[in-house]
Amino acid sequence: MVILGFDIGAALTPDVSIFETIVRGVFMYLAIFVMLRVVLRGRSSAVTVSDLLVFVLIADAAQNAMAADYHSVTNGLVLVGTMFLTSFFVDWLAYRFPRISRFVHPERKPLIVDGRIVRPTLRDELMTEQELLTQLRLNGVERVEQVKAAYLEGNGEVSVIKLEDQAPRAPMPADGLKTLPQISEA
Repeated sequence: MVILGFDIGAALTPDVSIFETIVRGVFMYLAIFVMLRVVLRGRSSAVTVSDLLVFVLIADAAQNAMAADYHSVTNGLVLVGTMFLTSFFVDWLAYRFPRISRFVHPERKPLIVDGRIVRPTLRDELMTEQELLTQLRLNGVERVEQVKAAYLEGNGEVSVIKLEDQAPRAPMPADGLKTLPQISEA
């Protein structure tokens, strides 16, 4: 059926077998996932220009391997669906199997312990001290000495646990927030 010069039948008829499209999609998803996990492992969550360039180039390079030069909407939908299902399946495997989980969702790594920078972790993760200090400032910390612990989480975020204030705090009323201190107007 042709409507306004658009052949709907040709657009919906698969150019490549559906099975081949699924196999290509799963293979490329897993290959790219492993490469990104290895290459971008431990990077802080901020996406840099070079990271963005890597993503665009990977997408362009992988498109030909996934698509097998198809032109049909059906093959495109099957490929997109395959990517979503593969992503779900990888997360499901990580949830069910600890060995896979450690690869898909890596353990946190200490960056600061008791106000001291853990330089071997910075070196292993290719993180500069300036990048760490930026992450501290983003978490409301001015100096490393104010940090009880900071971790590079498995998702690339930096979590910061601040030292408790050294100044003594006024005790909380026994009845919680029911009794509040009176503020005098002067």
